[in-house]
Amino acid sequence: MSKDIIPQEEPKRSKKDKKQKKSADPASDEPRAEKKDKKDKKKKHKESHDPKVTTIAVSEDATMDVDLPEGRVKDKKKSIESASSNVEETAIEIAVDTPSESKDKKKKHKHTKGSGDEDPSPDGEGASKKHKKRKRDAAQAIDAIDKPSPSKKHKKKKHDRELETTSANTTVTPQQPSLATSSSLSIKPCSPTEAEAFLRKHNITISTQTNSDAVVPVTLFDQLNIPDGLRGAFTGFKEPTPIQACTWPPALKGKDVVGIAETGSGKTLAFGIPALAQLIVSPKKPKKKENTISVLVVAPTRELAIQTHDALSALGAPFGIASVAVFGGVPKDAQIKALANGNTDGKITRIVVGTPGRIIDLVQDGFCDLSRVNYLVLDEADRMLDKGFENDITKIISYTIQGEGRQTMMFSATWPEAVRRLASSFQHNPVRVTVGSDDLTANSRVEQVVEVFDDPRDKDNRLLNCLKALSHKKTSRKGSDEARILIFALYKKEATRIEQSLRRAGYDVGALHGDMSQTARMDALEKFKTGETGLLVATDVAARGLDIPNVGAVINYTFPLTLEDYIHRIGRTGRGGRSGKSITFFTGENHERALAGELARVLREGGFDTQADSLKQFPMTIKKKGHAAYGAFFRDDITAAPTKIVFE
Repeated sequence: MSKDIIPQEEPKRSKKDKKQKKSADPASDEPRAEKKDKKDKKKKHKESHDPKVTTIAVSEDATMDVDLPEGRVKDKKKSIESASSNVEETAIEIAVDTPSESKDKKKKHKHTKGSGDEDPSPDGEGASKKHKKRKRDAAQAIDAIDKPSPSKKHKKKKHDRELETTSANTTVTPQQPSLATSSSLSIKPCSPTEAEAFLRKHNITISTQTNSDAVVPVTLFDQLNIPDGLRGAFTGFKEPTPIQACTWPPALKGKDVVGIAETGSGKTLAFGIPALAQLIVSPKKPKKKENTISVLVVAPTRELAIQTHDALSALGAPFGIASVAVFGGVPKDAQIKALANGNTDGKITRIVVGTPGRIIDLVQDGFCDLSRVNYLVLDEADRMLDKGFENDITKIISYTIQGEGRQTMMFSATWPEAVRRLASSFQHNPVRVTVGSDDLTANSRVEQVVEVFDDPRDKDNRLLNCLKALSHKKTSRKGSDEARILIFALYKKEATRIEQSLRRAGYDVGALHGDMSQTARMDALEKFKTGETGLLVATDVAARGLDIPNVGAVINYTFPLTLEDYIHRIGRTGRGGRSGKSITFFTGENHERALAGELARVLREGGFDTQADSLKQFPMTIKKKGHAAYGAFFRDDITAAPTKIVFE
């Protein structure tokens, strides 16, 4: 109540009424008001933290009830301070009134009204109107305060409820790499001018069936739109190899691809990354005993199949994708068990890698179901066709999904007519990427040296001298970074003899050839990879596709039967962008004399003219290439269908 409407002659009241009047008088002196404010603050703080007090009654003078939850008193006080001082006092008075005080003030108001002691002067009436206006302003201020934003506690509860709802709708697996494929590339694709310069620099030819299949090379790993978890495979590499840069874009779009490139060019990742990307984007939750195999990789040799299996297993392990390797030379039981128990230990068998013979055996026995394979890879296709696997490959393809529902990837070092027929039969509008030429070319990073012998018996001593010249130590330890040396022999008996000769000379040496059991072959290859043995004597079973780290040199003790095998042999060094060296012993005996002209041509193409001149004592004629199974008179240019002869 305002001081202007208090009568000058007050009736006698009890001490209690006087005390109530003083507490309701807004015009009291400032020290008392400040002390009152402090008491009110303490009282509000106590009430706001007292669990027994849930609501605070407001005086009827405010003509409304205000419900004050916890944490609201301070907010109201701050809002009230922005009003006038009288309104602030009134609002504070209202906010802290207790129910008992409200009743006493009501009684006091009635008594004052009925006493007739009010001043009837015009000044009293103006003050009364002014007091009513102040009360309305106070009520409006409280109304505005009664609808604030939720308190911090209320906001926190709401935020917690939202988090619970989000976590209920989203399932997150701990330690699981991101499966999402970024929609926008961090780096823009290269421009047409840059793409043309890249193709010209690496001598790359891209052949497409339609204009819509135009390929833009991926010159940087960041330009790839793949799941982030797969980028760990690029650790240690600066940029994609030419075959990878040009095969990844069409392969990731689901198109069939033919890749032709030299050995050691990274073809495993060229088909492995698109395969894993497809499996990761479309995860599979199999039912019990359900077939889950979606990717099939066919390789010509056991060692290459094991190597590919290890690479794909390492890429798929973080995503729960498992691979099974099937190959001959070992019992089937372990491979059958791996296929049967593939969907255990939190991993799902989605990939099978194997050699043609063992794959067909397991399919025919009913242990390997390829009916859902929609991603097929034929690695080293020319080698498989040369070894007579064409019918087996045709049979394996018939077990998979037919037509455009299957994506077929074919990689080869050459592009002979047999591979072309195979591609045209089982691929749909393939994109062909050729790095270099369609013919087999040697690795340009390998230095080629040819030593001509008049007497073949001098090769043993020359071999020891070469090892000394290469500074190769006789003993080695596991995990050593020293360069390894791979020695190729032509025959199995010859490989055994060379191994024994080097062991007598004090060298730690291993062997790898067809007379050994598969377990012994795998053990010898593993020791050579880890550096436990620094020398490995092998036949041509180790010439194809094997990616052995840190091979510093290759020695051809005996020249191979074909020039293709020679190029594949020297391709075991100089891999992954490194440089290497090959030393070839050439005697001109038996089959070697007829291959001198082709060897000289390969040397000149690589820029080793001096080495090519050392072969001039032999005929430089280049013999027509013969078929591995049918000889020189085999014709692969006949396309007419055979005529059936009927005898009556």
